[in-house]
Amino acid sequence: MSEVALIGGLIVSRETLERLREYEALILKWNKSINLISRASVMDVWQRHILDSTQLFYDLSEPIKSWADLGSGGGLPGLVIAILRLEFQPTMEMHLVESDLRKAAFLRTVSTRLGLGCRIHAERAESLPEIGADIVSARALASLDALIPLAQHHVAPKGCFRFLKGRTAQAEIDAARENWSFDVVARTSLTDNSSQILEISNVVPRHE
Repeated sequence: MSEVALIGGLIVSRETLERLREYEALILKWNKSINLISRASVMDVWQRHILDSTQLFYDLSEPIKSWADLGSGGGLPGLVIAILRLEFQPTMEMHLVESDLRKAAFLRTVSTRLGLGCRIHAERAESLPEIGADIVSARALASLDALIPLAQHHVAPKGCFRFLKGRTAQAEIDAARENWSFDVVARTSLTDNSSQILEISNVVPRHE
Protein backbone atom coordinates (compact mmCIF):
# COMPACT_ATOMS: atom_id res chain seq x y z
CA MET A 1 0.00 0.00 0.00
CA SER A 2 1.46 3.33 -1.02
CA GLU A 3 1.74 6.19 1.46
CA VAL A 4 1.47 9.92 0.94
CA ALA A 5 3.14 12.77 2.85
CA LEU A 6 0.16 14.92 3.77
CA ILE A 7 1.56 17.84 5.76
CA GLY A 8 4.28 18.66 8.22
CA GLY A 9 5.72 15.15 8.26
CA LEU A 10 2.36 13.45 8.84
CA ILE A 11 2.32 10.35 6.65
CA VAL A 12 -1.08 8.88 5.92
CA SER A 13 -2.31 5.77 4.16
CA ARG A 14 -3.99 5.82 0.76
CA GLU A 15 -7.32 5.02 2.47
CA THR A 16 -7.02 8.08 4.72
CA LEU A 17 -6.15 10.30 1.77
CA GLU A 18 -9.14 8.95 -0.17
CA ARG A 19 -11.46 9.70 2.76
CA LEU A 20 -10.12 13.26 2.97
CA ARG A 21 -10.67 13.72 -0.78
CA GLU A 22 -14.21 12.36 -0.54
CA TYR A 23 -14.88 14.71 2.37
CA GLU A 24 -13.59 17.60 0.25
CA ALA A 25 -16.04 16.65 -2.51
CA LEU A 26 -18.94 16.51 -0.04
CA ILE A 27 -18.11 19.98 1.29
CA LEU A 28 -18.23 21.41 -2.22
CA LYS A 29 -21.49 19.62 -2.98
CA TRP A 30 -23.29 20.72 0.21
CA ASN A 31 -21.82 24.21 0.14
CA LYS A 32 -24.08 25.03 -2.79
CA SER A 33 -27.08 24.97 -0.44
CA ILE A 34 -25.53 25.42 3.02
CA ASN A 35 -22.83 27.95 3.89
CA LEU A 36 -20.13 25.58 5.13
CA ILE A 37 -17.14 27.55 3.85
CA SER A 38 -16.74 31.01 2.33
CA ARG A 39 -17.11 31.44 -1.41
CA ALA A 40 -13.62 32.92 -1.52
CA SER A 41 -12.10 29.63 -0.32
CA VAL A 42 -14.12 27.25 -2.52
CA MET A 43 -11.29 26.99 -5.04
CA ASP A 44 -8.74 26.09 -2.36
CA VAL A 45 -10.55 23.81 0.10
CA TRP A 46 -7.60 21.44 0.42
CA GLN A 47 -5.01 24.03 1.47
CA ARG A 48 -7.19 26.59 3.28
CA HIS A 49 -9.31 24.16 5.26
CA ILE A 50 -8.35 20.49 5.19
CA LEU A 51 -4.57 20.75 5.45
CA ASP A 52 -5.00 23.59 7.93
CA SER A 53 -7.12 21.34 10.14
CA THR A 54 -4.68 18.41 10.08
CA GLN A 55 -2.20 20.49 12.07
CA LEU A 56 -4.27 20.07 15.24
CA PHE A 57 -3.49 16.35 15.11
CA TYR A 58 0.28 16.76 15.54
CA ASP A 59 2.33 15.05 18.26
CA LEU A 60 -0.28 12.56 19.46
CA SER A 61 2.01 9.70 20.43
CA GLU A 62 -0.03 8.70 23.50
CA PRO A 63 -3.49 7.12 23.24
CA ILE A 64 -6.30 9.69 23.38
CA LYS A 65 -9.60 8.55 24.88
CA SER A 66 -11.83 11.29 23.48
CA TRP A 67 -11.77 14.52 21.48
CA ALA A 68 -14.50 17.18 21.34
CA ASP A 69 -14.71 19.74 18.54
CA LEU A 70 -16.86 22.78 19.37
CA GLY A 71 -18.75 24.71 16.71
CA SER A 72 -17.85 22.08 14.12
CA GLY A 73 -19.76 23.78 11.29
CA GLY A 74 -18.67 22.02 8.12
CA GLY A 75 -16.43 19.65 10.07
CA LEU A 76 -13.32 21.78 10.22
CA PRO A 77 -11.35 20.58 12.04
CA GLY A 78 -13.67 17.95 13.57
CA LEU A 79 -14.28 15.69 10.56
CA VAL A 80 -10.65 15.95 9.48
CA ILE A 81 -9.56 14.82 12.95
CA ALA A 82 -12.16 12.03 12.83
CA ILE A 83 -10.72 10.77 9.54
CA LEU A 84 -7.12 10.87 10.79
CA ARG A 85 -7.99 9.12 14.05
CA LEU A 86 -9.20 6.01 12.18
CA GLU A 87 -5.58 5.40 11.22
CA PHE A 88 -3.65 6.86 14.17
CA GLN A 89 -6.05 6.77 17.17
CA PRO A 90 -8.64 4.09 16.29
CA THR A 91 -10.07 3.78 19.82
CA MET A 92 -10.59 7.53 20.30
CA GLU A 93 -14.16 8.83 20.60
CA MET A 94 -14.92 11.84 18.41
CA HIS A 95 -17.57 14.35 19.51
CA LEU A 96 -18.76 17.07 17.13
CA VAL A 97 -20.80 19.89 18.64
CA GLU A 98 -22.85 22.02 16.23
CA SER A 99 -26.10 23.84 17.07
CA ASP A 100 -27.08 24.61 13.45
CA LEU A 101 -29.35 21.70 12.51
CA ARG A 102 -28.51 21.82 8.80
CA LYS A 103 -24.78 21.72 9.49
CA ALA A 104 -25.31 18.97 12.06
CA ALA A 105 -27.13 17.00 9.33
CA PHE A 106 -24.09 17.45 7.08
CA LEU A 107 -21.76 16.22 9.83
CA ARG A 108 -23.98 13.19 10.40
CA THR A 109 -24.12 12.41 6.67
CA VAL A 110 -20.35 12.56 6.24
CA SER A 111 -19.73 10.52 9.39
CA THR A 112 -22.08 7.80 8.16
CA ARG A 113 -20.87 7.80 4.57
CA LEU A 114 -17.18 7.61 5.49
CA GLY A 115 -17.67 5.24 8.42
CA LEU A 116 -16.27 7.67 10.97
CA GLY A 117 -18.51 6.81 13.92
CA CYS A 118 -18.67 10.37 15.25
CA ARG A 119 -21.07 11.41 17.99
CA ILE A 120 -22.95 14.47 16.72
CA HIS A 121 -24.37 16.86 19.32
CA ALA A 122 -26.87 19.20 17.66
CA GLU A 123 -27.00 21.79 20.42
CA ARG A 124 -25.04 24.68 21.86
CA ALA A 125 -21.81 23.81 23.64
CA GLU A 126 -22.80 25.63 26.83
CA SER A 127 -26.09 23.69 27.05
CA LEU A 128 -24.54 20.27 26.49
CA PRO A 129 -23.68 18.02 29.47
CA GLU A 130 -19.96 17.74 30.13
CA ILE A 131 -18.14 15.52 27.63
CA GLY A 132 -14.88 15.10 29.55
CA ALA A 133 -12.64 15.07 26.48
CA ASP A 134 -8.87 14.76 26.58
CA ILE A 135 -8.64 17.38 23.83
CA VAL A 136 -11.10 20.14 22.97
CA SER A 137 -10.67 21.94 19.65
CA ALA A 138 -12.26 24.86 17.84
CA ARG A 139 -11.65 26.86 14.69
CA ALA A 140 -13.12 30.33 14.04
CA LEU A 141 -15.73 29.93 16.78
CA ALA A 142 -15.13 32.79 19.22
CA SER A 143 -12.45 34.97 20.80
CA LEU A 144 -10.11 33.09 23.13
CA ASP A 145 -11.56 34.75 26.24
CA ALA A 146 -15.06 33.56 25.28
CA LEU A 147 -13.85 30.19 24.02
CA ILE A 148 -11.99 29.10 27.15
CA PRO A 149 -15.06 28.73 29.41
CA LEU A 150 -16.90 26.77 26.69
CA ALA A 151 -13.96 24.42 26.29
CA GLN A 152 -13.34 24.22 30.04
CA HIS A 153 -16.86 22.87 30.47
CA HIS A 154 -16.06 19.86 28.24
CA VAL A 155 -12.41 19.06 28.99
CA ALA A 156 -11.18 16.23 31.23
CA PRO A 157 -9.24 17.23 34.40
CA LYS A 158 -5.83 16.78 32.75
CA GLY A 159 -6.94 17.60 29.21
CA CYS A 160 -5.95 20.47 26.94
CA PHE A 161 -7.32 22.75 24.24
CA ARG A 162 -6.11 22.99 20.65
CA PHE A 163 -7.31 26.10 18.85
CA LEU A 164 -6.59 27.54 15.41
CA LYS A 165 -6.21 31.32 15.57
CA GLY A 166 -5.39 34.02 13.04
CA ARG A 167 -3.22 37.12 13.21
CA THR A 168 -4.97 38.30 16.40
CA ALA A 169 -3.72 35.27 18.36
CA GLN A 170 -1.36 37.15 20.66
CA ALA A 171 -3.86 39.91 21.34
CA GLU A 172 -6.46 37.26 22.23
CA ILE A 173 -4.00 35.53 24.56
CA ASP A 174 -3.28 38.83 26.33
CA ALA A 175 -6.99 39.61 26.70
CA ALA A 176 -7.80 36.11 27.98
CA ARG A 177 -5.06 36.30 30.62
CA GLU A 178 -7.02 39.06 32.34
CA ASN A 179 -9.63 36.46 33.32
CA TRP A 180 -7.75 33.16 33.09
CA SER A 181 -4.42 31.72 34.13
CA PHE A 182 -3.09 29.13 31.68
CA ASP A 183 -0.07 27.66 29.94
CA VAL A 184 0.11 28.08 26.19
CA VAL A 185 2.35 26.70 23.46
CA ALA A 186 1.98 28.51 20.13
CA ARG A 187 3.10 27.18 16.76
CA THR A 188 3.05 29.05 13.49
CA SER A 189 0.63 27.48 11.00
CA LEU A 190 2.26 25.62 8.12
CA THR A 191 -0.46 26.82 5.74
CA ASP A 192 -0.58 30.49 6.80
CA ASN A 193 2.33 32.33 8.42
CA SER A 194 -0.07 34.82 10.00
CA SER A 195 -1.98 32.09 11.88
CA GLN A 196 -1.17 30.22 15.09
CA ILE A 197 -2.02 26.84 16.57
CA LEU A 198 -2.48 27.25 20.31
CA GLU A 199 -2.23 24.37 22.78
CA ILE A 200 -3.60 25.53 26.12
CA SER A 201 -3.49 23.65 29.41
CA ASN A 202 -3.66 24.14 33.18
CA VAL A 203 -6.53 26.63 32.93
CA VAL A 204 -7.65 28.33 36.13
CA PRO A 205 -10.04 31.31 36.43
CA ARG A 206 -8.44 34.40 37.98
CA HIS A 207 -11.68 35.58 39.55
CA GLU A 208 -13.97 33.12 41.30
